[in-house]
Amino acid sequence: MNDILPQKKSTLAQKIYAAVRQIPRGKVATYSQIAALAGNKNLRRYVGNVLHKNPSNEQTPCHRVVNAKGLCSANFAFGGANAQKEKLESEGVEFTQNQIDMKRFCISEEDFEVIRLALK
Repeated sequence: MNDILPQKKSTLAQKIYAAVRQIPRGKVATYSQIAALAGNKNLRRYVGNVLHKNPSNEQTPCHRVVNAKGLCSANFAFGGANAQKEKLESEGVEFTQNQIDMKRFCISEEDFEVIRLALK
């Protein structure tokens, strides 16, 4: 029975990483959006925990995941909020007082649907 739980977590983590890899350059997604793409929008905290353990930001660009207010994570695993902000700015994401304009830079409903279909 204990062998099943880690496998399920691993599968969920893999879904999360796969969803993050689909976020277009110059766009961001929220933890809730990634959780929804992985199968349960209520697992946003779990998404954060999984992304904090991301083995490679180059392979899985977790810097493109921000909170619903458009704020970077103070605990960004690859150098903190400033490093996350710098990575996003290098992709063309703009900040106003350390906050992203989510209407402009967050994935659209169409983007979300394209990502959802790509994950099937």
